[in-house]
Amino acid sequence: MDYQLEAVHELMFAMWASRSKATRSFERGAQGEMFVLRELSFQGARTPSQLAQAMGATSGRISSILASLTKKGWIVRTGDPQDRRSVVVELSDEGRRAVRQRSDRLIENLSWVFSQMGERRTREFVGLLSEFMTYLSICEPDGSYPTVEQVEEAFERRARLHERMREMVRNGEQWHGSCRPHDAPSSNDADVDRPVQ
Repeated sequence: MDYQLEAVHELMFAMWASRSKATRSFERGAQGEMFVLRELSFQGARTPSQLAQAMGATSGRISSILASLTKKGWIVRTGDPQDRRSVVVELSDEGRRAVRQRSDRLIENLSWVFSQMGERRTREFVGLLSEFMTYLSICEPDGSYPTVEQVEEAFERRARLHERMREMVRNGEQWHGSCRPHDAPSSNDADVDRPVQ
């Protein structure tokens, strides 16, 4: 078995064989309500169609999520000042608290894991995972492979998002993550690896 196939099997085993409640909670955070809450926290007010696009979900799925978040009091809907036929969704104070609490719990759990791994291994892991996720983010479900230009663009987006995250940390802001790196400011971040051609 070549190293690539072996790595695929090891990765699948690691992802599915050691699933804990924390892992399942982390996975759920990448979709559904927590995705929308984090998106609103990071991006500010959004229309339902912008949320659907960011999440890669249908308008029906977003409507269902927004109804649930409204019922919990975590979001507020207001008329869009640019388009009276549309609404804008934003976090309520209670929604901001919910995002902060869940983020704090996740940070505590991940910090404990990293303390067990040690600084050197943690930095290596985070760097490799970031590179891995950047490549994975541009793979298409139909099996077509990205072009060299798409790879370079993905790593440029990653660098901009990384710099935005660092800026937020420097300013004492809480980092909740986002799946919309193209909105991040431009930078030349020398610490972020570039793709190897």
